[in-house]
Amino acid sequence: MPALLSIAVPAIGAINASAAGAGAMVAVPIGFEMLAIVVSSISGALTAREKRLDLVGAIALAVLCSLGGGLIRDVILQVGSVYFISQPLALPASMITAAVVFVIPSFVERQDRLIAVLDIFAVGLFAATGADKAYAYGFEPIICVMMGFFTAVGGGMLRDICLGQTPAIFQRSNFYAVAAVGGAIAYVVLASSGVSHVISLIVCVAVTMILRYLSLHFDIKSPTDVEIAEVIHKSRRQVRNAAAHSITTTRSADELESRRERVQADIESRRRDERKREALDRLKRHRRQRSKRRPGL
Repeated sequence: MPALLSIAVPAIGAINASAAGAGAMVAVPIGFEMLAIVVSSISGALTAREKRLDLVGAIALAVLCSLGGGLIRDVILQVGSVYFISQPLALPASMITAAVVFVIPSFVERQDRLIAVLDIFAVGLFAATGADKAYAYGFEPIICVMMGFFTAVGGGMLRDICLGQTPAIFQRSNFYAVAAVGGAIAYVVLASSGVSHVISLIVCVAVTMILRYLSLHFDIKSPTDVEIAEVIHKSRRQVRNAAAHSITTTRSADELESRRERVQADIESRRRDERKREALDRLKRHRRQRSKRRPGL
C-alpha cells in the first residue's frame, strides 16, 4: 500500500534513496505542479500552431516547454531522479494538453491574459523547485540559482532551438529570464537564512511575478550591447557638456568680476575728477575774494 500511495500521490519533495544525507526538498501541492505543466504545455502547443506544425510537433513542443527545463536541471545535477520519470502524471498531462489545444485552440486563445498570468506563475514555481533541488543536495548558492533559472526557462529555450531560432530569453524583451533569476535568488537567500521552504517558495513566485509585472507596466527591457554603448556615449557627452558649461560659467564669472572692477575703477576715477574740480573751484573763489580785498593802487 505505501508503494501504491507513493506512485498515486507523488511530490517534488521525494528524495531518491541513492542520495543519502540530502536535505528534504519543499513539497509542492500536486495541483500546482500540474497547473504549471499544463500552462507551459499550452504555450508550446500554441507555438506549434503558429509555426504550422502537425500534432506530433505540437506534442513535442509542449513536452519540451513544460518538462525540458527540469530535464536540463536533472541532467546537469545528476542527483536524485529525473522529474518526469518519477512523476507519472507529468508526461500524460503535457501530451493531453497539447492535443486538446492543437485541436481546439479557441479554448485558450480567448484567455490570453489569464494564460500570461499563469505562465509567469509557472515560471516562478519552476524557479523555486529547480533552486530547491540543488539546495537540498548541498550545492553552492550560485549553482542553486542557475538550476532555478534552467528549470524555469530551459523548456522555452529548447523549444526555440528546435524551431531553429534564437531563444527568446536571449533577445531584448521585458523581464522573463531576469524575473526567474530574481525569484531563484529570493528563494536561495531565504532558504539559506533558515526560512521555511514553503514560505521561500511563495516569496520566489511573488518576486518573479512582481518583476514581470513591473517590466511590463513600465516597459523595462533588457539592454543590448548597442544600447549600453549609446548610454556610455550619451553619458560622456553629458559630462563634456557639463564641463563646457562649467568652463563657460567660470569664464562668465571672471568676465563679470572684471567688468565690475572696471566699473568700480571708473567710478573712483570720476570721484577723483570731481574732487579736483571742486578744489580748483575753491581755489578760484579764494583768489577772487583776495583780489577784492586788496586796496586799489
